[in-house]
Amino acid sequence: MEIHTAEKLKEVLNFLREGNPFEAQEIIRPLFETDLESKELIYTNKCCIYWIDSINRLRAIEDPYERSDSILSDWKSFQSYISREKAPYEPAFFAVQQGYFSNALQNFTKLLDDGDAYQKAEIYKKTGICYKKLGDFEQARVYLTEANNIYPKLSSILAEMADCYSLCGKDKAGKVLFREAFFADPASIDLDLLDSELIKCLIEKTKSKGYSGRSLQYWIPVYGVLTGVLNIKRELTSQEVARLRKDIYAMEMEYKDPSCDKEILVPHLLNCYFWLVDHYDLARENPAKVNEVLLKIKILDSSVYEAYIK
Repeated sequence: MEIHTAEKLKEVLNFLREGNPFEAQEIIRPLFETDLESKELIYTNKCCIYWIDSINRLRAIEDPYERSDSILSDWKSFQSYISREKAPYEPAFFAVQQGYFSNALQNFTKLLDDGDAYQKAEIYKKTGICYKKLGDFEQARVYLTEANNIYPKLSSILAEMADCYSLCGKDKAGKVLFREAFFADPASIDLDLLDSELIKCLIEKTKSKGYSGRSLQYWIPVYGVLTGVLNIKRELTSQEVARLRKDIYAMEMEYKDPSCDKEILVPHLLNCYFWLVDHYDLARENPAKVNEVLLKIKILDSSVYEAYIK
């Protein structure tokens, strides 16, 4: 990269951090006349082009809540797109991230007090995600906690709260919330928006076992238990125990149907068995009850059983 290009790229990165890809690209365009082969320049230009297209798409969406849904979806699409580049330029990526989520934050804060309880919780969650992406983890926790207060126990919110706790170095609290989130509704958790090493390592570990797509989300809590990552247990209420047993029975009946979706059902059932074993242990129930569940685990997946009893 030529010296002149390097100096101009500093200006470009400042505009990107300020959330202005239009001005950034105006500076980039003439630089190609003298430095066509610069990998940093090519990468940064691709960031600008994608972001400008995203802004134009979002401006065309009139409904503010529909637009709010598209903001995070566009970021995930950008991540997927730019990750294919063989020569990444991290200063540009992080400048885009700062500018993108600063702009997104302005959109979400305008909607904080509108909508029904679910919509409010979603906007508070998205506001929290913006602060998290901007590196303000404490402020992110404030908004995510409020989202949980407005609409309690949504897995998508609990997972983001867990992520923030882990990013703040509070892994114990993170583990508790991650386990709760993946127990309640793993399919609703957006893995692409999670940033903490704790969960990213667990996701990669689970992927290495060959799982992907929707089944990945259901196997993550299973391997979280098997690897000791999600090892924080809590006692269930009597209502939770009754619901857990009811869910287990329903899944066991479903499993008998040859046409059932075993890719989802097996890990979901295994995770429920783990929670039931934990309940029996913490409640000091008859060991025979634990052995009964362990036998069910062994029959369902012998390799998981062997790893679980080690």
